[in-house]
Amino acid sequence: MFDGPSDTLYVSTAETATITGIGRVAVATSPTDTIVETRHLSAADTPVELRGSGASSRQVHNFGTPQALDAARFIVCEAITPAENWSSYPPHKHDEHRPGHESRLEEIYYFESAPTRVGGENARAAAAFGMFSTYSSPAGAIDINAQVRTGDVALVPYGYHGPAVAASGYDLYYLNVMAGPDAECVWHISDDPAHAWARETWEGQAFDERLPYESRSEA
Repeated sequence: MFDGPSDTLYVSTAETATITGIGRVAVATSPTDTIVETRHLSAADTPVELRGSGASSRQVHNFGTPQALDAARFIVCEAITPAENWSSYPPHKHDEHRPGHESRLEEIYYFESAPTRVGGENARAAAAFGMFSTYSSPAGAIDINAQVRTGDVALVPYGYHGPAVAASGYDLYYLNVMAGPDAECVWHISDDPAHAWARETWEGQAFDERLPYESRSEA
């Protein structure tokens, strides 16, 4: 999970797929009546974005965002956050239909954590963890403030979510799967006004030198 992007296959709702062999696969689904053609996106063609800066640096693989994938409802991406960094920050929401400003998207986070590449040689993989937070918005009440470890899932149907914090000594990965009822498949968010100013502090800061994460055989 920490070796950069992998291949992605979008399977049309008009088709089925059979998987054979040895490996790990994440399967995400969303109901739709719209038929879009099956498409394979190789790891080499996956858009990689370095988002934020400084201690808010993280690496995002945009294989299933509207810029890379023509999907009816789906928006899917994954992020790697180096140890001690924050992502999904500032806290933001996407639970109101405000054309051009905010879209309605329910979201699932799937987490994995591992000893950091830099200085984590003596750490136990089973001890790796991060932290994740959500809180209520006018759309509904929600409250998650918890340690997250490999295999944990957070369901965010509404509300402000973030930060996702990588603990010291451990890198944090999460897969984001989003879908919603709006006619347009777009990711528009609203930052929590109390914390939106934090984005301004990123200007002029350098990206974390540990990014980008690539395959160890290529790094």
